[in-house]
Amino acid sequence: MKIILQQDEKKLGKKGDIVEVSDGFARNYILPKKIGVEATPANMNDLKLRKANNEKVAQEQLDAAKAMADRLESRIVEVKIKAGEGGKTFGSVSAKEISTALKDQHGIEIDKKKLQLPEALKALGSYEISVRLHPQVTGRLTVKVTT
Repeated sequence: MKIILQQDEKKLGKKGDIVEVSDGFARNYILPKKIGVEATPANMNDLKLRKANNEKVAQEQLDAAKAMADRLESRIVEVKIKAGEGGKTFGSVSAKEISTALKDQHGIEIDKKKLQLPEALKALGSYEISVRLHPQVTGRLTVKVTT
């Protein structure tokens, strides 16, 4: 019997795969536990439509990430930090502070976990920060640390 898997199952396959299993295994295990459904023409068509929709959504997310990367390229975020005599700073600038400053100054909301700081920003000056917007898209953001 051919089965379309509804969820990942160890030793059978991943969600959306079409697998051939014995009739007893399908009737007694897979169908009652709703791990999969029988591969009827209607279910096969539903699977094809679902895959096409998922591909469309993934492409839209990729395009949105590329557009956001282009918007970030031209932006400069200014973060203020306390400094003593001789330019010695107290503490460092965190990803959370950069994310908050980006939202306040430019109205762009980015999760702090997406910001990849090479090291702690403990000195005054400008830094290039990479922003992981999508598994295939990484943007660049300029952060200016001032007093």
